Amino acid sequence: MKKTPKLLIRLAEEDILNLVTENTLLLLDRGFYHFNFWQKLMAKKAEFITRIKKGAALQIEQVFTDSYGLRDRKIRLGSGTKKTPFITLRLIEVMSGKTWHSYLTSVLDPEVLPPYVVADLYRRRWRIEDAFNTVKRLLGLSYLWTGSINGIKLQIWSTWLFYGVLVDLGDAVADELSRPFDEISLEMIYRGLYHFTIAHQKGKATDPVKYFADPKNRDLGIVKQKRKPNTKLIVAAFPELQRGSEQFFFNNSMKAY
Repeated sequence: MKKTPKLLIRLAEEDILNLVTENTLLLLDRGFYHFNFWQKLMAKKAEFITRIKKGAALQIEQVFTDSYGLRDRKIRLGSGTKKTPFITLRLIEVMSGKTWHSYLTSVLDPEVLPPYVVADLYRRRWRIEDAFNTVKRLLGLSYLWTGSINGIKLQIWSTWLFYGVLVDLGDAVADELSRPFDEISLEMIYRGLYHFTIAHQKGKATDPVKYFADPKNRDLGIVKQKRKPNTKLIVAAFPELQRGSEQFFFNNSMKAY
């Protein structure tokens, strides 16, 4: 059987349904824009965020926020057919510049998943591409060391295992510095491991997290240089009503929402 793009998407959906667990939040691109698939996810108590297609048939059921730059509403999507059954979702529309960006989520309560957090999370779906870029360019997975199937499997497994360790190390350094993970350069941590090894051999360092977070080692470039001012993430469930409150912007001291 020829594996067409549609077939590959369907097989991927089956794999996701087999692997997904309760309280998982998935970021889905528009290749997974299938109402029946969404319903099956929700039946397993898994949630998702995706983009809405232009011209989608919808009916507004409840308005949470309706302002100049943000619209957050509960809607009924679909036409009632077998292919597009009715499904209740949230439609979040955020203005960026002069353009509206629209998102769908199965999380219906803004208190659980605030509107600007939906947009921020969906923007981060490209992290998978960043991961592929890192393992191929930095960790050498662009080239195979051997022609044997077993050797190729070992290379792939060991490279991704090391990438996982590198991410954990970067996350620990971010916590030590009280900075977002996005501000930590995994590449410079990888390259800095050589310097840590030398310092460890000389008895000057024992903990890589402390070593990379030490202000004396700032020249290693572990913290990315800021190219533009950071914009604070709005985590208020109802931004127009909560403006000016302590719960309006995200800060590192807040508990996970």
